[in-house]
Amino acid sequence: MVPKKQHVTIKGTKEGLVFLLDDLCSYDLLIEELKDKLSSKHYQLSDGPDLLVKVESGYRYLQQEQKGEIESIITNGRKLAIEGFYSHVLSNEDAQTIQRKNQTITLTSIVRSGQVINVDGDILLIGDVNPGGKLQASGSIYIMGALRGIAHAGVNGNEDAVISAAVLNPSQLKIADKIKLFESAEEAIMSSAYIDHKTQSLQIGRVQQLVHTHRHLSKYVDQVME
Repeated sequence: MVPKKQHVTIKGTKEGLVFLLDDLCSYDLLIEELKDKLSSKHYQLSDGPDLLVKVESGYRYLQQEQKGEIESIITNGRKLAIEGFYSHVLSNEDAQTIQRKNQTITLTSIVRSGQVINVDGDILLIGDVNPGGKLQASGSIYIMGALRGIAHAGVNGNEDAVISAAVLNPSQLKIADKIKLFESAEEAIMSSAYIDHKTQSLQIGRVQQLVHTHRHLSKYVDQVME
């Protein structure tokens, strides 16, 4: 007799539980088996903190309402809490969001006093940021000119972002939530600002040192180096 195929597999880890959901069966069959698996008293309320659950759905894309239904089945009446849903597929919206975050916008312009430019991703500015001008990005900022105004990289909390300029003489620099004000008129040539993760402070250094400290900034390096 051929054993019945399991559509829901529950595995224990050091961090909690992993629910592996079959990505080939129907959604209704998946829900039916999930309810059956969780009917055991083993998963009922008990003393102690909630056990974290990762839900992995393989190549099945779960809609928000489906995630809500699965979360409700897993957590209601049980000391279980959803840590996250994981899948090998993305919605078009999620894919476009990731693409925007990884893009590099190239702009040839002068950012003048009172002007604010905000981009999603990295920005390469071929021009200057004048005093009173502001350039901000969710990623890193690279300026092939003079930065004499304000620059804010990693606006959504990305502490790995950097700010680099051919001439660095800003009034203010900010990366994520770390900020540095400048009163001196001394210019730094080919310099970068970055967050030192050990001291959690914003530091200034030569742009060449990014080769060693921020190798993650390299994109498509394997294809280029071939």
